[in-house]
Amino acid sequence: MSDIIVTSDGFIKYGGLRFRCALGKGGVKPEADKREGDGATPLGRYALRHVWYRPDRVTAPQTRLPVQALTPQDGWCDDPADPAYNRHVLLPYTASHEKLWREDHVYDVIVVLGHNDDPPVPGMGSAIFLHLARPDYSGTEGCVALALPDLLALLAVLPPQSAMLIVKAE
Repeated sequence: MSDIIVTSDGFIKYGGLRFRCALGKGGVKPEADKREGDGATPLGRYALRHVWYRPDRVTAPQTRLPVQALTPQDGWCDDPADPAYNRHVLLPYTASHEKLWREDHVYDVIVVLGHNDDPPVPGMGSAIFLHLARPDYSGTEGCVALALPDLLALLAVLPPQSAMLIVKAE
């Protein structure tokens, strides 16, 4: 099957599925123009690396992608000067980082996208995920976000080597 298509007008399509999604509060921009902290969703094609989930809130998603339960010690380094930039880290961690075990529900299910990770280039953006949308679909920090039922439905049908193509709407 083809890539998951995400359009800049806030929709995600795969096969016969079509869902509303939230994108970066900074809009979308070409991958080459993406910068740490700009709040933009990068245009381009990104492999879906693996799935994390909060085992105290949701059951493991049914998917053919690799799946791992989150712990309160899981974080993601967003410090461009740190050697672990745009990588998973264990907390406590001294450099700037995001906590993946959050009080809100947006990271109850996280799909890591292969943006700026092979290898990471400092400052070109970190922690670009597919995760859960807020109820009002407000803008993300650059991620793509879906409602929980929609994300679970999508994960259930994806093949193991899936990718997401983020494009400008026509």
